[in-house]
Amino acid sequence: MTKPTSMGTHSTGFSTNQLSRRSFLALSAAAPFALRASIRGGLAPLQTPPLGIELYSVRNALKQDPEGTVRAVAQLGYKGVEFYSPYFEWTEEHTKSMRKLLDDLGIWCRSTHNDASYLSKDNLAKARDMNSILGAKYVVVASAKPAVGPDGRPGDWNAVADLLNAAADGLAPSGLKAGYHNHEVEFKPVDGKRPIETIAAKTTPAVMLQLDIGTCIQAGSDPVVWIKKNPGRIHSLHLKDFSPEAGKDFKVLFGEGVAKWKEIFAAAESTGGAEYYLMEQEGSRLSELDTAKACLEAYNNLRA
Repeated sequence: MTKPTSMGTHSTGFSTNQLSRRSFLALSAAAPFALRASIRGGLAPLQTPPLGIELYSVRNALKQDPEGTVRAVAQLGYKGVEFYSPYFEWTEEHTKSMRKLLDDLGIWCRSTHNDASYLSKDNLAKARDMNSILGAKYVVVASAKPAVGPDGRPGDWNAVADLLNAAADGLAPSGLKAGYHNHEVEFKPVDGKRPIETIAAKTTPAVMLQLDIGTCIQAGSDPVVWIKKNPGRIHSLHLKDFSPEAGKDFKVLFGEGVAKWKEIFAAAESTGGAEYYLMEQEGSRLSELDTAKACLEAYNNLRA
């Protein structure tokens, strides 16, 4: 999904006698999921994380009738929604009205998608307040584009990590967490290293790494490998498929592309720490709501 964007070095090593704070947190975060993976191999299968929808998937309908569109996706069977950047312009009254609608429908908003500027020092308080009203847990940056230097060299992804760490610290007292959602660019190597690796290494384990499956595959990366490399940090995934066929890319329904969904779900639920999934579509041969319906049906059939 192409959504609006913008934007430390912390050691992670440990000696034989003392773990750094960040290493300890990382190991603590990963341990429960390693244990759950072991249990799953035995007698207790994990509960499937609930499925919501990223509302960018129905963006045109949402512009015309926000409340009606939220009702429509709930009626289709989605358990929750993820609002994207335009929500930030709502008034407090409208935000409270939308929360009431979610509660009345019995669905959730566990995260929002945000321009990087929304997590800046000047805007963080507003993002905190709005997400608290909505009942969200994660305030997610929907990809970033760090400024290119005067010499034309790629932007500084360390600055993106710094922004996320600062936001995580600012949100923590309110019980909220920061997150980062990748597009293709984060999985494309820059000077031999992928920006997403910099973000993962330089951010506190409290920062969620929300994985967009389609753009990860488009960049030539394996989402299963990435999930296993970052245990306990992939708390949500965007279930966007991808087809390498000319003219198709993301304009295929869930299950029609090349994503190996069963392997992805197995990794996400045993290792990644998946709490919820979000269906996402950039468009298809069907209308927006029909696309959302067809993708949900395909997902339910796959997981039956």
